Amino acid sequence: MVGLSGGIDSIVLLHALASLYRKGLSALHVHHGLSPNADRWAKACAEFALRLDIPFKCVAVEVERSSADGLEAAARRARHAAFAAAQADWIVLAHHRDDQAETLLFNLLRGTGIAGAAAMRERNGRLLRPFLSVGRDDIERYAVAHRLDWIEDESNADTRHSRNFLRHSVLAPLIQRFPAAAKNLAGAAARFAEAQDLLDDLARADLGSVADFPIPVAALQSLDEPRARNVLRYLLNERGVQIPSEARLREALRQMLSAAADRHPALQLGRHRLTRRRGLIYIDPSTDSR
Repeated sequence: MVGLSGGIDSIVLLHALASLYRKGLSALHVHHGLSPNADRWAKACAEFALRLDIPFKCVAVEVERSSADGLEAAARRARHAAFAAAQADWIVLAHHRDDQAETLLFNLLRGTGIAGAAAMRERNGRLLRPFLSVGRDDIERYAVAHRLDWIEDESNADTRHSRNFLRHSVLAPLIQRFPAAAKNLAGAAARFAEAQDLLDDLARADLGSVADFPIPVAALQSLDEPRARNVLRYLLNERGVQIPSEARLREALRQMLSAAADRHPALQLGRHRLTRRRGLIYIDPSTDSR
């Protein structure tokens, strides 16, 4: 199932896959309802899928407009929730090399560690991103060569959004000065991903028979600080918790390990709450997303 936004990237992806592998292929459009043009976009996607004779589904989602981490992040969460609920063996997304470079820069600027620097994976569970090594110029050439029409989302030009600012005001000038910038940044993300895989192997070795939360405080206290932090990061990622900045992760570990036995520290990590109770560290969903 292809995530079909109607933009040039997903239009090219669906067209290319339809020319290569039609059996079992379908398309999913996530209707965020954020733009006055959203209904028109959904209709255009349905018509394009019909021309290709590809089964099409449109899913309307509710986006948390007042989310503390911004409208972009809230829309992304809603979109991925729709992907997670989709009835398909694989969800194929059209993120490309320039998106990968942008994501790497964005994550580095928000204080990420190696996990964030790894940016997006070509395969993450059943999510596939086959265009991560393909540049935006290549996608545009394909679209022109095949006379494809696509949608231009007006919000993509709004540099008040952080990713748009990076795309237009940071990455575009970088590419003008250093033409291989996007390719090299995406390559760096791939190497960070390899390093993260090795760190995950180390975390599993350090955990031993402990596979998930709750984790004994003593298990982390027996490790030096970088390895204990690596274990905590690994477990949070396995639970689907948004990984905090390195500074926030250090503080979380410090509070969990240094609190007196009669204390019960708790930290908010995105939409989850990390707590220590009776010598164990727990992670639980929380309605408080501060």
